[in-house]
Amino acid sequence: MVFTTLVGGALDAGSVGHSKDRALKAAGLPHVRTHDLRHTASTHLLRRGVHPKIVQELLGHSNIGQTLTTYSHVLERMHQEVPIHMAQLYPRHDGVS
Repeated sequence: MVFTTLVGGALDAGSVGHSKDRALKAAGLPHVRTHDLRHTASTHLLRRGVHPKIVQELLGHSNIGQTLTTYSHVLERMHQEVPIHMAQLYPRHDGVS
């Protein structure tokens, strides 16, 4: 659970949403849906290399397939970084990089 009461129980989703909306308004920021914040946080976690299984558990998805399908756009970009990681793991020693 991300949001809990002082004794560890679940907060009412509506209360969390209203508190978020008030804080955004007080800060002069635009309205953002709570679901959008959840999606943004998950995208950032995956982009930073957090294992998809951990993100699945955090989100409460019933299976890893749901997480992988939902965030496949992030994983596609990660494929583009593979050559960079491989070059760092196995640097050339013949003066060519």
